[in-house]
Amino acid sequence: MSAAVDLTGGAEAPGYRARHTLPLRVEAMRQLRRRRTLLMGGVLAALPFVLIAAFAIGGTPDSRGGGDRITLMDTATASAANFAATCLFVSAGFLLVIPVALFCGDTVASEAGWSSLRYLLAAPVPRARLLWSKLVVALGFSLAAMVLLPLVALAAGAAAYGWGPLELPTGGALAAPATVPRLALVVAFVFVSQLVTAGLAFWLSTKTDAPLGAVGGAVGLTIVGNVLDAVTALGSWREFLPAHWQFAWADALQPDLEWGGMAKGAAISVTYALILFALAFRGFGRKDIVS
Repeated sequence: MSAAVDLTGGAEAPGYRARHTLPLRVEAMRQLRRRRTLLMGGVLAALPFVLIAAFAIGGTPDSRGGGDRITLMDTATASAANFAATCLFVSAGFLLVIPVALFCGDTVASEAGWSSLRYLLAAPVPRARLLWSKLVVALGFSLAAMVLLPLVALAAGAAAYGWGPLELPTGGALAAPATVPRLALVVAFVFVSQLVTAGLAFWLSTKTDAPLGAVGGAVGLTIVGNVLDAVTALGSWREFLPAHWQFAWADALQPDLEWGGMAKGAAISVTYALILFALAFRGFGRKDIVS
């Protein structure tokens, strides 16, 4: 029986405040100490150095040739900003999906898998408060993962290729002072576009006691979205797929900033995410907790 309930009058126990249960700081420290958090951070921090080693062994992209069409990869070694943009380009489609699915899909399901969920709720932690704390921390760690990659890439790229303007594949360049705000905008859009994966993982986490099932399900459905977006026969219906806009951040790396694609992509992602988060809260609020 919940310690917060007065059986004589139905009132809460003196001093009990639902909003003070499961503080964000406590939940964040719990998640930070977990091995999968440290492993994911290590993988993302190591990626820029792997790319630098690959360029050192195979030669810089522009030295190998590749036709008349210049891509972001061809300018990877032009400056630290170019290198950071390339790291985001090669990881946004799949690698950055993993930490979002991992952090959000491992929220409730891991507690159920450890058979500690019912004890948390009996602490007493209200169900909505538990979900809110875990969701905020999971999204915070997901954002931290996306910020970590370009930060390490900028530092490593500055050491390897120097600091300079961001050379654009379409021609021209962005001055060095303008590159960091543009890269920050790219990271912000990538995070917003991944809210759909976060919503899927979080919703599935409230439905299963197997964290890997929630994580794998979210990643799998994200891949299905990418496959459907490749089916050109769907025509304009593809514009309702979050995957269709996942690289709209490339509009931020233009001499004149374009907002159209990013605005549409953000609207689609936020809409789907809010629906999935609402389903998670609604379903978990009515669920019989036995784990």
